[in-house]
Amino acid sequence: MSDDEATRAAAALAGLLGRTVAELAARDARQESLATVKASRRLLLVHTSASLLPAGRAWRLGVLLLGPEGQVWATGTITRATEPKREQHLSASVEERRDARRAASRKFAEGEVVNYGHVPVRTDAEALRSGAAEPLVLVGDAVHVRWGRGPGELRELGAYLADRADLL
Repeated sequence: MSDDEATRAAAALAGLLGRTVAELAARDARQESLATVKASRRLLLVHTSASLLPAGRAWRLGVLLLGPEGQVWATGTITRATEPKREQHLSASVEERRDARRAASRKFAEGEVVNYGHVPVRTDAEALRSGAAEPLVLVGDAVHVRWGRGPGELRELGAYLADRADLL
């Protein structure tokens, strides 16, 4: 792929993201909270637990999060801000999810959906050309999204965003 083709694809992507943001904002579509994880740490005899810190809002569109300024992230982990009622002492993964709900409940409104562990997606020409924009993939001169790991789970981004935006 030539530099010109990648540059045109990146410009088309920026336009598509801008139009999608404008449409979602005009429809007042539901946004969700973004959070960054602050790791637990030990201070002398005191051990602090991990926490989730507010980091903005975005629309969740399947495997992508779209910010109000056109930023794109690959979806990470999702939790709901609720205070767990009791410990269940089940598997480690169940306890980790309980801890994430508790951490979210400390900084976010009760019941709020919180996305954390999301990864920024570069949308520039070089990232598209080199494959560093995963889950965005350049096929020919069109940007596609990889929404799964199986064959055939690659879809043209414009159609994917339109379908996901309709679900909001």
